[in-house]
Amino acid sequence: MINRIVLNETSYFGRGARHKLKEELQKRNYNKVLLISDHILVDNRTTKMVADLLEEAGIVCCDFHNIKPNPSVKNIQDGLHVAQVNQVDAIVAVGGGSVIDAAKAISIIMTNPEYNDVLSLAGLKETQNRGLPLFALPTTAGTAAEVTINYVVTDEINIKKLVCVDVHDIPICAIVDPDLMQNMPQQLAATTGMDALTHAMEGYITKDGWLIPDMFHINAMALIYKNIEDAANEKDEMAIEKMAYAQYMAGMGFSNVGLGIVHSMAHPLGAFFDTPHGLANAILLPHVMKFNGEVCPELFRNMGRAFGLNMDELSDEEAVERVVGAIRRLSIRLGIPQTLREIGIPQEMFPAMADQALEDICTAGNPRPVSKEDIIKIYQEAY
Repeated sequence: MINRIVLNETSYFGRGARHKLKEELQKRNYNKVLLISDHILVDNRTTKMVADLLEEAGIVCCDFHNIKPNPSVKNIQDGLHVAQVNQVDAIVAVGGGSVIDAAKAISIIMTNPEYNDVLSLAGLKETQNRGLPLFALPTTAGTAAEVTINYVVTDEINIKKLVCVDVHDIPICAIVDPDLMQNMPQQLAATTGMDALTHAMEGYITKDGWLIPDMFHINAMALIYKNIEDAANEKDEMAIEKMAYAQYMAGMGFSNVGLGIVHSMAHPLGAFFDTPHGLANAILLPHVMKFNGEVCPELFRNMGRAFGLNMDELSDEEAVERVVGAIRRLSIRLGIPQTLREIGIPQEMFPAMADQALEDICTAGNPRPVSKEDIIKIYQEAY
């Protein structure tokens, strides 16, 4: 079997790493960039930490800070218009998954204008041209959008999440600076951290898993499980730094092997109810893991050991339950809602949500075959 790994050309890690942005832009002779962010990051001055660097470098900066959580087709087209009118030669994205995902879509359409409807980008795509050079600086320790070949767009008209996969969308440079993550509110740090844990766990048990991505996933799990509480609840600087690296590791893995039905089932929650992606994953993760544990219990033993749990002398069922119980208790300690009922999701929507989940590109990677009835049952268990 031939396996492929796609990663950034260049990545920087560590506190203050954002200062490398000037050097990277200047040596590539870019002089006019689209700076994409969101209003929350502008208001708390996180975006300014990067904008000041662009000004120091003498680089013309065109701002688009209107990215919303779960960015929509129109949201992306508005940002695309700013990029086109100003004829920028690169994009700098400062934000979480929503910001970087929007930047990826804009980047691709800038060099592949035949996709300017955005909708046609859905699914596995082989665009002709690499996207406009994109520099990604994550402000959350969760999505790893800075190192993946995936992005997600909300089709608000058809009420559907579009999962887009394209090797041409990966940022040419990722800068993982924990200083940019220090201002995350507790709940955002908790849910995005659980998103990263979901990436590591789903990526590890997916059908296409193999040796090198497994290495990333296991190490990411170990770091996340041991540091997420101190990072989110205590704002411990070292824990935040370890979470920053762990989420990137998880992205290195899952981007190259795919995910499973935690993501397939989370996407309709975002499409129908604008549920934050990390929150949706956190609620669904233990229920889906229990479902999948029936077909790969040996992998659960390895995940439990990565968490630091004693997995010796357990039956397969006990091994799965020990891991599932651990992630449930972790989520509770982080103060994350535990049920779909708590976040106002109506049961009558489960069949429509299940239809979308079945069609989702992530479903193909799930280790256990799944039916619409299975998905509805899992939604009901999470209710």
